Amino acid sequence: MKPATPKTELVTARDYLKGLLYTPEEVRQWLAEEAFPFAKHSGEFGWLLRNARFQDGVGGSTTVYTYGSLDERITIHYRERPCRINTYGDSFTQCHQVSDGETWQEVLAAHLQEPIRNFGVGGWSVYQAYRRMLKEEQRVPAKYIIFNIFDDDHFRNLDSWRNIRVPKHERFIEPTLPYVVVNAKEGRFEERPNPCPTRESVYKLCDLDWTVDAFKDDFSLRIMLAHLNAKTGNPERAFVETLKLATTHGVVTRIDTSERLSQAANQMHQQSAYYSSQRIVEKIEAFAREQRKQVLYVLSCPATSVERFIQTGVRQDNIFVEYMQRHGLTVVDLLAAHASDFARFKGELKDYLAHYFIGHYTPAGNFFCAQAVKSRLVEMLEPKPLPYQPARE
Repeated sequence: MKPATPKTELVTARDYLKGLLYTPEEVRQWLAEEAFPFAKHSGEFGWLLRNARFQDGVGGSTTVYTYGSLDERITIHYRERPCRINTYGDSFTQCHQVSDGETWQEVLAAHLQEPIRNFGVGGWSVYQAYRRMLKEEQRVPAKYIIFNIFDDDHFRNLDSWRNIRVPKHERFIEPTLPYVVVNAKEGRFEERPNPCPTRESVYKLCDLDWTVDAFKDDFSLRIMLAHLNAKTGNPERAFVETLKLATTHGVVTRIDTSERLSQAANQMHQQSAYYSSQRIVEKIEAFAREQRKQVLYVLSCPATSVERFIQTGVRQDNIFVEYMQRHGLTVVDLLAAHASDFARFKGELKDYLAHYFIGHYTPAGNFFCAQAVKSRLVEMLEPKPLPYQPARE
């Protein structure tokens, strides 16, 4: 008879958070911009970006990132002309891993012969991008908005402290951020501010008692604990806690094995994440109607999602895509665009993906994105950009 797998003690919120704490010196260095060079503290948004050079570009090249007075990535093409297009989103909007001038916004600007502003910030959620849109559309309003939503952005909406779900990186301290609390079953949607809005308050992330009190009931933390306790073959108490959470969120399931525990956690996480983005899109659309703006949504994804979709036809975000279609929103779906493009490709899938992706898009990937967006954008623009006006003799 095979011996039973020994069970460990239940991993608690305190156990988990203890491993996430920053040191006072790490916080000091980040706030002083002496370390973690990717971003700087923002009480309003969690973080904004810093001028930087990273050796993370195509062919091992160094990429150059420059930001303007509005913390936007600098505009190069036609920057002296009036701007009627603002773009918002995460690193696929910011265009991480390519230098200034190689972004899809600059490719489009060169083609349309008019400037396009880039307010993308790496690591941001749909909610952070929405909040940035509200601010920038007061300072530098544009009639047309391109709002980019990446695979993981839905889940980021629910994060109050990114380190709960993502390990600290040598370039990025993964701080707290504004987030939302949702319950699809109850129709609940609550906006919450950054838990550490001041520079001084960031030091609270060095204090175990404070973090436990602040995050012990955090939704993302409870999801992470469910997965962790499932992996360790953990006790029935984890089943009970996750079942309570699942019932609250309308997930009907039986949780009596580690596998079912993890499945229930995934189901809750996905349901809540996509529901949160749907509610944020509602707010974006309401704002656009009130301000008489038009929004073009761009759905972007990593190479792994393209590979899975081409090989299996499966995409995780179906429920969100169907929502966008059902509401007649103007959308450019880059996952579908890549699948269509690969159907004409003569080589192997790995070679196709290597051409367009190095984590984020290569310069070729940014050109692909610009080409995919171009037609829908031109349809919206009135008057048409100069290249789409009749030629004059």
